[in-house]
Amino acid sequence: MPPMGGPRRQSFLTEEEKKNRPKVTKGLLKRIFSYLKPYWKQMVIVLVAIVISSVLNLMPSVLTGKIIDEGLIGKSMQKLIVFIVLSLAVTLGANLIGVLESYMKTWIAQHITYDMRNTMYRHLQKMSQRFYTSNNQGDIITRMTSDISGVQQIITTTLTSILSNSITLIIALVVMFQQSWVMALVGIAVIPLFIIPTRSAGKTRWSITAESQACSDEINGILNETMSVSGQLLVKLFGMEQVEYDKYEEANGRMVKLNIRESMAGRWFRVALSTFSNIGPMLLYLAGGVLMMKFDSSLTVGDITVLVALLGKMYGPFNQLLNIQVDWIRSMAMFTRIFEYYDMPVEIENAPDAVCPTERARGEVEFRNVGFYYEKERQILTDINFNLEQGKCIAVVGPSGSGKSTLVNLIPRLWDTTSGTVTFDDIDVRKLDLAYLRENIGIVSQETYLFNGTIRQNLLYAKPSATEEELIEACKKANIYDFIEKQETGLDTVVGNRGLKLSGGEKQRISIARVLLKDPALMIFDEATSALDSISEQKIQDAIEPLITSRTSILIAHRLSTILCADEILVINNGVIAERGTHSELIALGGVYTQLYETQFCKASDDEPESFDYTEGEEKE
Repeated sequence: MPPMGGPRRQSFLTEEEKKNRPKVTKGLLKRIFSYLKPYWKQMVIVLVAIVISSVLNLMPSVLTGKIIDEGLIGKSMQKLIVFIVLSLAVTLGANLIGVLESYMKTWIAQHITYDMRNTMYRHLQKMSQRFYTSNNQGDIITRMTSDISGVQQIITTTLTSILSNSITLIIALVVMFQQSWVMALVGIAVIPLFIIPTRSAGKTRWSITAESQACSDEINGILNETMSVSGQLLVKLFGMEQVEYDKYEEANGRMVKLNIRESMAGRWFRVALSTFSNIGPMLLYLAGGVLMMKFDSSLTVGDITVLVALLGKMYGPFNQLLNIQVDWIRSMAMFTRIFEYYDMPVEIENAPDAVCPTERARGEVEFRNVGFYYEKERQILTDINFNLEQGKCIAVVGPSGSGKSTLVNLIPRLWDTTSGTVTFDDIDVRKLDLAYLRENIGIVSQETYLFNGTIRQNLLYAKPSATEEELIEACKKANIYDFIEKQETGLDTVVGNRGLKLSGGEKQRISIARVLLKDPALMIFDEATSALDSISEQKIQDAIEPLITSRTSILIAHRLSTILCADEILVINNGVIAERGTHSELIALGGVYTQLYETQFCKASDDEPESFDYTEGEEKE
């Protein structure tokens, strides 16, 4: 007897799936099965369990005929009891073996997905910034989660169902033809009566389900946007509560109607299926009765009962095997998507003979004829040349979009140059060990990112072995410790998602403390004080000044007080070094720097404490 519930899984290919059907090659299949190879022993156990379970699951149907013919009609109590007990024992055995089979294939699937997730995560960690800036973050997460999780479904359902359904069908057909080849042919002819309503209702219901999913996505989008911290604030500030409520109410109403349609589609399906479920056995009883009475006196009531029971056992496997092409194509498409990411080239990786110096890094940097572009038709940097000696500080200024941040990102190899060479302590950064290079470079970026944890956890990200004293010292240098001391839980204060429980200045100072804890040879401040008010900036300035006088550093800044601390100022304009020199030298040129000074730096300096002398870079007595 076929299941009475409506189909929830789409059993046909959409037009998009047909269009993007993957090309199944020998190489693809070999690669897929390479993930099964380490677990071949477990797969053998699963295969044996499937065979035994399939045989045992059909035995009660065969024994039913014995119970009727030899027990009931033959009026043998002994045989009746024996066959009933044997039927129960076989059923129990099949179920126990089914548990073993289920456990083993789940175990295999979980370990394969474990391997694939680890491989994917390790590969994605090696991808350059180009990958993350050019790919949708949602797509990356989907490959890591849904696609790889789908592999488990393929192993536990698709592969094993091909085996178990095929074995069940073969055994059932053999037994049916042994009982009566005529009845077996009638049974095979009846099977489509079960499948037609199932597939027809499946298409109708899937269409409604797809609409429901789209509506659900729309509702979730409204909730995500308007219930977030920033979203609800925007709604309130613009007085759009009623507008957003109307949008939600309308989408919610459509969802209700779709849910009702989906429910009723299932109801009509069950009516049709129930009708055909009764027609099939009735036709077998009719054909059996005609044979028994007119043509084949050896055919018994038990034989007919066995054939009817086997017909019910055949419906599920037959229906699933008809849909196996759909499952197979989807499985291949899923593996293809995963392998697309696996096969993406790693742009930035260690050289085979990467250098890892043992002595303390000096942090010296040199750019030699450096050029860079994201796309060939749009050059970002052209012929950049400068030298930064140990203990010196260079400030990089320029209009927005001139390539300042790109320039400093080439040093830790977040990107690689497209021409020219960047050296760190006289060694090409492409020849240095990546871990060594990045360990000796600390970057405080304009966009501060804090994990959703405590201040302590965010600081320890730079140095997991740091002591309490080291944490406190770093916080004091970043002028954030006074704030931390005032918190009830101190360093164990939770900062919230992306640090939303803190102000911009507090987040930035924690970020600076985190870099200080790392104690790098080269420090890069990329607009590190742009998000701060004048008071917070002065605190950061007080922390930065002793740092840039004691170690090699690069400053990207729009605050004049920060720029004046540098030994040399590089002016980047349209991807080239347009001007270079000290503040007074550049002002005298009357060029790009002068324009920046008059429009950007002076405006930013209006909030500076009046006691600061911008000419000398020292506080007035």
